[in-house]
Amino acid sequence: MTYAEVEIEQVCDTGSGGTPSRAKQDLYFGGTIPWVKSGELRESVITQTEESLTEAGLNESAAKLLPKDALLVALYGATVGRVGILGIEAATNQAVCHIIPDRSRLDHRYLFHALRSKVPYWLSQRVGGGQPNISQGVIKKTKIPLPSLSEQKRIAEILDRAEALRAKRRAALALLDELTQSIFLDMFGDAEVQVSKWPVHKIAEYVNEFQGGKSLESNDDKSSQYRVLKVSAVTGMKFRPEESKPIDDDYEPPEDHYVRNGDLLFSRANTTELVGAVAYVTNCPQNLLLPDKLWRFVWKDKKAVHPLFVWYLFQTRPVRREIGNRATGTSGSMKNISKEKLFGIPTILPPIELQQTFADRIIAIERMQDRLKESLSELNVLFATLQHQAFRGEL
Repeated sequence: MTYAEVEIEQVCDTGSGGTPSRAKQDLYFGGTIPWVKSGELRESVITQTEESLTEAGLNESAAKLLPKDALLVALYGATVGRVGILGIEAATNQAVCHIIPDRSRLDHRYLFHALRSKVPYWLSQRVGGGQPNISQGVIKKTKIPLPSLSEQKRIAEILDRAEALRAKRRAALALLDELTQSIFLDMFGDAEVQVSKWPVHKIAEYVNEFQGGKSLESNDDKSSQYRVLKVSAVTGMKFRPEESKPIDDDYEPPEDHYVRNGDLLFSRANTTELVGAVAYVTNCPQNLLLPDKLWRFVWKDKKAVHPLFVWYLFQTRPVRREIGNRATGTSGSMKNISKEKLFGIPTILPPIELQQTFADRIIAIERMQDRLKESLSELNVLFATLQHQAFRGEL
């Protein structure tokens, strides 16, 4: 069955919001009217907002009060193209396009899924320089299939159920991440050296060297046998080998520039928030190389320290604070830390037996996470298939 298609503007009212003058903060902000910004669109139902407007803020700006179940699309910003549903009455800023369906012709949940299926198209239509945006004109003219209301509700229910399964997997993964932090806190405390019951050692006492690689130009040849990591391979505190670039095949890297499973990598240069990010290497592809901005921990005595313990230790607030305080640089976008300053940081270092116990628990959790990630990947494929079939009349 093939469904007739209509442009969004034929079956919906669309528009954008506004931002009251910040010069009148007390008069316009802090009221009872929720105010949605583009960064709050996360493909979910929105029931609360970071900021709110007063009646004056609403009436004396381009912001408009929108009904519950209105659809929202981020026009620009970090979440550009993301879709959300209002679970409350609210206003938005100018970076958000609102879409209010004609309820006699459109089910709002069906419209939510239909809009999400159009995100790749919208992103391909972005214009602008540093912060490309989606125009409201593109959204208004976007065509969506329009089956009967009963069929829309049936499709929405199927896609809602599939999405609920994906959400449960994502929630489970998030809980496992929280569990690892809880285990560290339960076993070792918050790693604050001033009040710790554990022995305190400067990093130089258990790390022999921070070994870096070389800055190499990319040749844009995806078939190259060698790839060098980008700093972004560790910024999420998880190893991401896909964050790498190909280099010339005729380059002959030194043996100690290869990245290996079991390495613990450290970012010596990044933004203030991310300098000193660490990641433990697993499932490392062959012929992956260290850049100059990532260092590998080289241990003085492998029997005295476990890399997985140090991985989590370097994510704790006290160690992150020390790294941030010692990093230098005049630019607000890039900070560096020297080996000398890094070696001087004091940290806790519990007995290796406790470190090993912690590592065993982390490994068990990582295995559970791997299974959940595999399941989530399968559900993502299933959802994409259902979505494709739904809007082609094949579901």
